[in-house]
Amino acid sequence: MVQVDTTIDHSNNEKWVGGRSPFNVAYGKIMIWFFLVSDAFTFGAFLISLGTKRFFSDFWPDPDYVFNSSPLTGDANLPLLFVSIMTFILILSSVTMVLAVHSGRRNDHKGVVRWLLLTILGGATFLSCQVWEWVHLHEAGAWWGSFTNPDVVTKESLRAFFNPTDFEAMTLAQGMEAATSFFNYFFTITGFHGLHVTVGMILLITAFVNTNNGTYARRGHYEMVEKVGLYWHFVDLVWVFVFTFYYLV
Repeated sequence: MVQVDTTIDHSNNEKWVGGRSPFNVAYGKIMIWFFLVSDAFTFGAFLISLGTKRFFSDFWPDPDYVFNSSPLTGDANLPLLFVSIMTFILILSSVTMVLAVHSGRRNDHKGVVRWLLLTILGGATFLSCQVWEWVHLHEAGAWWGSFTNPDVVTKESLRAFFNPTDFEAMTLAQGMEAATSFFNYFFTITGFHGLHVTVGMILLITAFVNTNNGTYARRGHYEMVEKVGLYWHFVDLVWVFVFTFYYLV
């Protein structure tokens, strides 16, 4: 029988020395994307938990009654007007961020400075609005665990948070449980998002200072502005989901 030699000669094979990334994306951008995906799971867990709790609750505070106040409007009943303005401001800041990134790709130094500054102003305005909303709700008696003591909470103190039909039908215990869950989730989710906006503001200000000082112009690219832009767009996108599931649904 004839034996066939199946040994493969590797002596002339060259070692692989790497090459261009198949994704054509810088390392820093890939890491930003990894972070954003992992962070999206956290926000998703919060929102899924909120939805589950609401689905299995007999009663739930009505956003039209909870969020019906705005600064400088007195006692006017304007459901969701203020939070809609907040949302518009944050989305508009995402537009100015896109323009900053676009200016950076064209090496337009003045354009990057201008649009980053407007983005910072938009983020600061959004945070200021969120602070006002928190303070207003706190003055109305809402906070983490505010409605857990049956010796202090009365059914009448919950009236402002529920529509009249639910208010008349629910018991004090049901109203306390619903209000506690609603505001615990509200301050946790919006607070977590507000923390992300604050971090984004720090990144934006850092990018603005570096741009204004010519740091990125000397490097010959504005990649850091693009990285900050990815984070800022993520923050804006998350707020759209928070706005939808907490204020609208």
